[in-house]
Amino acid sequence: MSAGNAGHATRFLRSTGQHAAIDPDSFTEGSYVLSIGGAEQSHVNLGHPEEIFYEYLRRIGHLVDLAAPPGEPIRALHLGAGALTLARYIQATRPGSLQYAVELERELLDFVLRQLPLPEGTDLHTITGDARDALDELDPELSFDVIILDIFSGPEAPAHLACAGFYREAREKLGPEGVLVVNVGDEPGLTLVRSQVTAMRQAMADVAAIAEAGMFEGRYPGNIILAGTQVPWPREWSVELTARGPHPARVLAGVDLDPLAG
Repeated sequence: MSAGNAGHATRFLRSTGQHAAIDPDSFTEGSYVLSIGGAEQSHVNLGHPEEIFYEYLRRIGHLVDLAAPPGEPIRALHLGAGALTLARYIQATRPGSLQYAVELERELLDFVLRQLPLPEGTDLHTITGDARDALDELDPELSFDVIILDIFSGPEAPAHLACAGFYREAREKLGPEGVLVVNVGDEPGLTLVRSQVTAMRQAMADVAAIAEAGMFEGRYPGNIILAGTQVPWPREWSVELTARGPHPARVLAGVDLDPLAG
């Protein structure tokens, strides 16, 4: 699969007034980097979409791997589309999956899909708008095996999304064994992470946190992945996620997660 434009491409995003750019990754042939406002946002390997470059996205990919038997198609909802790295990963590892992607920036979705075509056979439905509003627009009979929220970046997060009410609404869109995955980008002190652990615990039966081991010390910025389940957190998942990395990896669940709550 080749990109629609192998060189540098840009697009003005009217909602934010910023420019999005897609450039070839000079280190990996067939890979591209999406930047918004000069900051790198996503990395896509068109030739090998099953390979994920960013560590936090690889951890989410491993969660998706555990959400259903290997290779089995799933139903996935992406809240925050970016360059659709995880949608590509799911199609590559679980062909035939039904996927929906919600993105606030219409121009960004159009730009990404034109410049970085999806793998052949991808069944992806796109929705432009707010993530919470989009939940109401979905077919009420439709349920998902995985919902991935990748919108938060830094301590400032949309209040209507960073709350137990939103997580309860998301839970209603999950199947009985569905998993809610939230990427939380945070600053030292992990204020947002702590608030989101508390909020998710009010909505889900159980919650776990997955990250590079040092992130839990709260001394530097980075990403912590929160996973909410509707059944008790499977202990074997902690073992598997730790083993899969990227290393050093750590998983906190149950009483081990209590220090990060509130």
